[in-house]
Amino acid sequence: MLKRLLIGLIVIAAIGLGVFWWLTIPARIASASLPAYQPDIANGRTMFDAGGCSSCHAVPNQPDRLKLGGGLAIPSPFGTFYAPNISPDPNDGIGRWSEADFVTALIKGTSPTGQHYYPVFPYGSYQNMTLADVRDLFAYLKTLPAVGDKSRAHALSFPFSVRRVVGGWKFLFLAGEQVRPDPSQPAARQRGAYLANGPGHCAECHSPRNALGGIVASQRFAGGPDPEGGDGWVPNITGKGLGDWSEKDIAYMLETGDTPEGDSVGGAMAQVVKNTAQISADDRAAIAAYVKSLPPVEGPPRPPKKKSE
Repeated sequence: MLKRLLIGLIVIAAIGLGVFWWLTIPARIASASLPAYQPDIANGRTMFDAGGCSSCHAVPNQPDRLKLGGGLAIPSPFGTFYAPNISPDPNDGIGRWSEADFVTALIKGTSPTGQHYYPVFPYGSYQNMTLADVRDLFAYLKTLPAVGDKSRAHALSFPFSVRRVVGGWKFLFLAGEQVRPDPSQPAARQRGAYLANGPGHCAECHSPRNALGGIVASQRFAGGPDPEGGDGWVPNITGKGLGDWSEKDIAYMLETGDTPEGDSVGGAMAQVVKNTAQISADDRAAIAAYVKSLPPVEGPPRPPKKKSE
């Protein structure tokens, strides 16, 4: 009887492992599936700036935001991630990537070697981008200077160090419908919805996350703990948090970093503004129109500030 039970448990475990392995197969996009296309470099730059690519991928502590050698340390509750080199360098960057490799990375979160990328790379938002915009972004990146600097390996504890586990995360949190602009809304607001939910990946920071690192859908954009850990707090940018900010206030902040209260944004948002300041005034206004339209959502309660000793 004990022997049969043991065999049964082994069989169940083997089946479970097989199902897990099948569900977590990294998805790929084949080159043959990409139709002929003539990239728009100027639009690629817009996607680059709207996406804030330089905020994470520019070499730290140097002034050139177009030197995308990576190396920025990104702390998290799961360990420390290091931004990779996405310059056109053929050895250390993405110089040898095919267009299909790049599209797969942004939309499926899968590397050219067939491994899952960790969701600190916000492909959960990038999957909302159009194929044309992704291809334009790739074309633009190839015009930037090559930087020879090998990426540092992430410092993660087990089981987060096992990339196959990320396939389970994708199954849980990437299985839903993509965020799409509402065609019943004005064109500017649709554009803003696309920029905010796609390349801009605003919800990645401005939304609370569950214990597995997935965005809490019911509190999207409602702020919460800084995803990089520590005592930082990301503000609620729904109607609940922004209150009487006008669309012009939001657009001006995206250009200058200045708030209606006479303050200036800091931390990671200051880096975001360096990028949004580069996009067109129309696109900043579009993002502002969309953000201002977000209905009030109550975010997680912020812990009381610690009393200074």
